[in-house]
Amino acid sequence: MSHRDPNNESHLDPHLDPEQLALLAMGEPVASDADDAHIAACPDCQHELGELRHAALVGRTAIDAGEMLTPPERVWDAIRDEVGLSAPDAEPGLAAPRTGPAHAAPRRRRGGLATAWVLAASLVVVAGVAVGGWAIGQRTAVVEVAAASLDAFPDHPGAVGAAVLEETPDGTRMVRVELEADQAPDSYREVWLITKDASALVSLGVLDGTEGTFTVPAEIDVSQYVLVDVSNEPDDGQPGHSGDSIVRGELGFL
Repeated sequence: MSHRDPNNESHLDPHLDPEQLALLAMGEPVASDADDAHIAACPDCQHELGELRHAALVGRTAIDAGEMLTPPERVWDAIRDEVGLSAPDAEPGLAAPRTGPAHAAPRRRRGGLATAWVLAASLVVVAGVAVGGWAIGQRTAVVEVAAASLDAFPDHPGAVGAAVLEETPDGTRMVRVELEADQAPDSYREVWLITKDASALVSLGVLDGTEGTFTVPAEIDVSQYVLVDVSNEPDDGQPGHSGDSIVRGELGFL
């Protein structure tokens, strides 16, 4: 949040209250014509309102990006720390028992009500950003489910490689391959998944350079196609495996 510029104070009306700016940022119609005119002429209020609107938009976009996820308690702890709240003493949704007649409660002063509005607005913005960011992270996280060391075949001494099987939250599986090996002229290198008994195989694609990531076809059972193979392929137009494997290794599930 920006600091007020004292040089602007002398010729502008008093700045809008922070709680009013926070409510405006969340789309509440709490500005009068005079307030709108002040915002239009005041760079400080414009800047603060813009920052609050951006924070509120990020929070709403993050939460609306898909199916809601329930964050762990550590996320709510961080939110309470950010806005200066203590941990709740009672379970959510349970009201504290009354200890006296309803009319005994004193009326809150205006200052206390304003502070409550600021706290509520801040909590909405901070919670939206924190929970939304956590939810997006959960939906986009890639999980490593298996890995393999790729060992060289006798015709390719010195070659070394590694492979990792990853899965995205939507179930897409990918094999990430790294390879250090000399490449013969007029040839290319191709990545394969092979069943453990070598009775079936599927090509994942051409390895261009020393590393690449390949999507596993949805119909392939990775618990059966556990061998990752990188072959040297002559540029002869033949789609099958050449029989000249550079490295191979078996995926070990984590």
